[in-house]
Amino acid sequence: MKNSFGNAVSVTLFGESHGAEIGAVLDGMPAGIPVDEAFIRSQLSLRRPQGRISTARVELDAFRIVSGVFEGHTTGTPICILIPNTNTRSEDYTRGLPRPGHADYAAGIRYQGYEDYRGGGHFSGRVTAALVAVGAIAISALRTRGVWIGTHIARLSTISDRAFEDLSADLQALSEKSFPVLSEPAAEQMKQHIEAVAREGDSVGGILESAVVGLPAGLGEPWFDSVESMLSHALFSIPAVKGVEFGEGFGFADLRGSEANDAFVLRDGQIVTATNHNGGINGGITNGMPITFRTVIKPTPSIFKEQNTVDPIAMREEKLTLRGRHDPAIIHRARVVVDSVTALVLADLIVQRFGNREWLI
Repeated sequence: MKNSFGNAVSVTLFGESHGAEIGAVLDGMPAGIPVDEAFIRSQLSLRRPQGRISTARVELDAFRIVSGVFEGHTTGTPICILIPNTNTRSEDYTRGLPRPGHADYAAGIRYQGYEDYRGGGHFSGRVTAALVAVGAIAISALRTRGVWIGTHIARLSTISDRAFEDLSADLQALSEKSFPVLSEPAAEQMKQHIEAVAREGDSVGGILESAVVGLPAGLGEPWFDSVESMLSHALFSIPAVKGVEFGEGFGFADLRGSEANDAFVLRDGQIVTATNHNGGINGGITNGMPITFRTVIKPTPSIFKEQNTVDPIAMREEKLTLRGRHDPAIIHRARVVVDSVTALVLADLIVQRFGNREWLI
């Protein structure tokens, strides 16, 4: 099982949904970076369930930093963060019928029945809390150098938020919102829709739109380690992400080259592009414009409607009705996970390009 990602800056995840603790090891971060535990708590709170639009399983996420940080700064050695699981109900889960849309069947085949099946085990979205904890260190480090990352719910079902306008202002506003939507009327409609879907025992997904401002040109590599490749690799590791597109993405199919190309112009003595259809990346390398991308979050697979499945032991078709506590939507909780893995990838790219001290401290 491969649980590590990154080159100069790498992350290793461990733990299970109903195990004693989950955690992450962040290796390669330069020494001397401030670590604000209050900011880590704030980031974790953005992932925490919210009332009737989320699961009733609420964890305190009382994390512990057990290595790599001394007197409020990184030491340059591996940072290990542990987060206890304190609100589990393992009796809601039994080994047997694989849940549609979950990793149960595939995991059982891959690990020959030895996997921890409770709450999805190591495949659970619960493990993303550890990503958020270490991602907070990268986010705060990037902000000190003027690099800001933000994500909003562009669409939930058929309800759309307004598009990004003033990116710097919008990203600042999103950093202060627990429900990541730029238009308050759209936010209320989305919440009401999630509650209505929950009453039906069903779930809903949507599209997250992200932007990064303040990055220099020249990050990334051509071909296999392009910025798109590295970000996509990390983003697809997030449970429920089933699609990623950069800039215009699949919208390029509707454009001609004369429309899709971003013309270079001079503004205030700087080379920029007049448009940003390519999402700030050319040839797999940042061009200095904002990076923009979208991720599709599928509807939560845990629903309270009767579903068809198969007993893999008896080889017999069965009906399944789930028990437990489940999210009718996870998209609002996923945005901070998207921001976190984005920050971790960018930290890796920056350290590869400029070394340990040039950008992060």
